[in-house]
Amino acid sequence: MKHSSVYDVIGIGLGPFNLGMAALLDPVEDVSALFFEKEEEFNWHPNMLIEGTTLQVPFFADLVSMADVRSEYSFLHYLQEHQRLYHFYFLEKFHIPRKEYNAYCRWVSGRLSSCRFGRTVTRVEVVEKDAGSVYEVGVLRGSSGVEEVYYAENVVLGIGTQPYIPPAFQEALGDTVFHTSEYLKKNLHPDQSIAVLGSGQSSAEVFLDLARSQQETGGRLQWFTRSNGFFPMEYSKLGLEYFSPDYIDFFYELPQEKKDALLKDQGLLYKGISAETIADIYDHLYERTIEGASPDIHLQAMTELTSIQWENGRWALNGVHRVKEDKVSAEADVVILGTGYQPAVPLFLQPLTDKILWDDQGRFQVEKTYELKTNLNTRGDLFVQNGELHSHGVGAPDLGLGAHRNAVIINRLAGREVYLVQAENVFQTFGASRQPEHSIIKK
Repeated sequence: MKHSSVYDVIGIGLGPFNLGMAALLDPVEDVSALFFEKEEEFNWHPNMLIEGTTLQVPFFADLVSMADVRSEYSFLHYLQEHQRLYHFYFLEKFHIPRKEYNAYCRWVSGRLSSCRFGRTVTRVEVVEKDAGSVYEVGVLRGSSGVEEVYYAENVVLGIGTQPYIPPAFQEALGDTVFHTSEYLKKNLHPDQSIAVLGSGQSSAEVFLDLARSQQETGGRLQWFTRSNGFFPMEYSKLGLEYFSPDYIDFFYELPQEKKDALLKDQGLLYKGISAETIADIYDHLYERTIEGASPDIHLQAMTELTSIQWENGRWALNGVHRVKEDKVSAEADVVILGTGYQPAVPLFLQPLTDKILWDDQGRFQVEKTYELKTNLNTRGDLFVQNGELHSHGVGAPDLGLGAHRNAVIINRLAGREVYLVQAENVFQTFGASRQPEHSIIKK
């Protein structure tokens, strides 16, 4: 079935970033939009909604507030609608429960007619229509197998990243070797020996949850990281200014080799563990060791586990201590990989891959205003959400910059300033002088 209308924009994927765009576009009458998501309903990292976990950003980093605090889709409006404003007021916390953030996003998604769930995008191509080149988007609805065809002048890719599995562990994946993103859907049994790999927030949350369970169920718990320690994420007030439009302006203008070098040194800006989680872990371990108690828990940094084999009814892990260069071995019934996420080029872009410009590492080349650089002769553009870490800096995956990025893109789509994009948001200067303000509106 082909739909004749040409939308101004079609968004693919409905994570927080594209959902935020849908919410910010809802009152913009001169921009027509549709958003497709293959899942049947919104759920944000559902297998990591561990009891007691919170967002790592303040509640202002909701879908819309950093672009429009008056929006009816703000978190505060959600609280008001659910008669929770006083509850939240008395809570006195900036960092909200992750479960409630998910509930809030589900509430927003249910109020937006532009959001279509249970739709799998299978292809994006360029076709001639109405005396111009537009994007043709093929979509499967549910399991019907029948393709629906839609047209748009612009497409926004909001599919996010995918779990990274080190090559040595890929063949072992299954019920007992899995990524942290699958944690809550796995059936872990009492008395199992479990090894957690990685030193980011997800690994820490899984470790703490397992340690609390182990107190009741028993079993052995090990935590390994190749990093030099279990370090906190940088969360000082001046450090947070790196997650600002100002830093994007500075970072974008750098040569790519300098960008890549900077990113290697900025891991603790976005890859570490929250200080609160580290404190909870330490407090738990302290209480577990009162009166000489010795829980079967082992934490080891500076250690990279590089191989895994099934031996004698359990997993044998082998690696090396990265400082002493000694060999390290361990055994576990279950191995949980907190090995992070990586960008993914979706299969539906295959018809356009030879027209998209890639850098020398096979990454998208991205304009400052989030369009992909291409050789396509279309009326509009392909935009990307959370696929520009290498071009725009550490804030690319940060929820606090999602509304800013959406404001930039929406202003481009509308050809006018729908949302104010504010300059000079920080106290420090990242370059030798303040970055000049650039026009971001294109008709």
